[in-house]
Formats: sequence, C-alpha cells, structure tokens
Amino acid sequence: MKSFTLLIAFLANFAIASPWPSLFSRSLDKRQAGRCGTGFGTVCGANECCSSAGWCGTGYLYCSAPSCQIEYGPGCDANVRPNGPDTTNVARPKVGSIPYGQAIYRCNRNGDIALTYDDGPYTYTEDLLDLLQRYNAKATFYITGRNLGKGAINDPDTPWPGLIRRMVRDGHQIASHTWSHQRLTTLSRSKFWNQMIYNEIAFADILGYFPTYMRPPYSASNTTTDAWLNELGYHVTYFNLDTEGYLHDSPNMISTSKQIWDNTVEGRSPATNKWLHIEHDPNTCSSPSAATTSPP
Repeated sequence: MKSFTLLIAFLANFAIASPWPSLFSRSLDKRQAGRCGTGFGTVCGANECCSSAGWCGTGYLYCSAPSCQIEYGPGCDANVRPNGPDTTNVARPKVGSIPYGQAIYRCNRNGDIALTYDDGPYTYTEDLLDLLQRYNAKATFYITGRNLGKGAINDPDTPWPGLIRRMVRDGHQIASHTWSHQRLTTLSRSKFWNQMIYNEIAFADILGYFPTYMRPPYSASNTTTDAWLNELGYHVTYFNLDTEGYLHDSPNMISTSKQIWDNTVEGRSPATNKWLHIEHDPNTCSSPSAATTSPP
C-alpha cells in the first residue's frame, strides 16, 4: 500500500513537472489552427490551399481541383490565373440562330450522334485521339483548364497544349468545361467569372482564340448562371445520352455502358432520333469504348 501511495505521488509530481502536457496542448492548438473551410470559417495563408477535409496545406492533396475549397484557400489550383492576356474585355458578338445562355440537350438534325468528352485533356486523351483518327470520327472536347492535379492546360511543360492543338488539327470541336470544374451555382459572380475567363485565357494562349460552347460541370446551372453565360456569349450544352462510363470504368463493368448505348441507340430510326452523347476522357475504359461503339 505504501509503495502504491508513493507511485501515485510520483506520477502527480511528474505530471506537474513534465513538459509533455504543455507541448501536447500546444501541438493540438497548432493543428487546430490549421483548420479551414465551411465548417470552421477560416481562410488559409496567402499561398496555402484548403483541402476538402478542411486543412490548410500545399500540394496535390490540398490544392487539386475541384476538391480544394476555393473560398478558403488562396492557393487552390482554381484560384491560380493562367499565363496569357486577359480576355475579359474581348468583343463577344452573338451570331447565328443557336441560342446563347439557354440549355441545349440534343442535336439539331435527326440522325446525328454527337460524341462529346468532358474533363480532359488527361493521360488517356492521346490514345483516344488516335482511336478517333482510326475510325475517322469527330468529337467535341469539353476541356477543363486545371483539374485533377494535371497543371494548367497552357503550361508548356505539359503535353496538354500539343494535344489541344492536335484536337483542332484533327477536326474536332473545342469547348469549355470551366477552369477547374467547380459547381457554378455555388459560386459568387467573381469566382464564376474566373472559371470562365481563366479558361479563355488558357485557350487563347494555346490557339489564339477561345470557344463559345460550354458545358456546366455536374450539369449544374440556373437562371443566374445562365444569364452570366449569356453575357459572356456562351452556348450552354448538356446531353440526352449518358452511358455512365464514369460509373463503369473497369474491364469487367464497361459492358454495362455498352448495354446502355445498345438499348438507347441500336434499332432506333435515324429519321426520328438524335443524340448528344457524354463521356469523359480521364476514364481509361469508357473513352475508347464510346469511340469504338459510335458509328464513324
């Protein structure tokens, strides 16, 4: 009993004298101070990013789009302006009969199938372009300027400028899928503007011009964002055929996407049907599957 009492006294004195509790407390305070985002209401330092989990830091896990919380992380990829002249004040004439700032879900002509790809360019885009060339098929690429940690599309140290130029050279259409794939309906006007203008700057740096067609990420747009897109002179395009390749992007599942295609398209009369088809070129299986399933 005496030894037990001495042990308790020793531990009590050790706890008072030991620096561990105060160091532990300080480390917790410091870690807590690194929290950010919607759950904490704090903004990270000037060059830091706010991760989706609400931590300040740098590097892919913190900064990559679209997960980085752009209102709380100044260094988020989404907030980094690409090199090139500002396009904000470029003239935006509205020509032709295709509406601006209004939803487009299908092709104009019966019998047409528009093959479209979102979110690239990415690792598999070059192989996809080779495949499209082999089948003499044309597609529209809805390009995201800086997502998935790939760097800016106009960065000369990446393969992206060359791939985008090849898309145009091969006869494909270029369109915008915003700068970093943010949900547009959640953004302030200034952040929304960045999503469109930054992509324009990068396009113009690569091609000398920027497109007038765009697709909202997550198919999310509303009357406010449609009005802003109309102001910027954009045709707003969606789709009426989704084979859900992003859900079945593996060799043992991609047949599900092919079945969706067959059930929707095969056997239907081209005289009365038309499809605007969506796929994603960062998906390794669904990209070539769509290219080989679609008729040339």
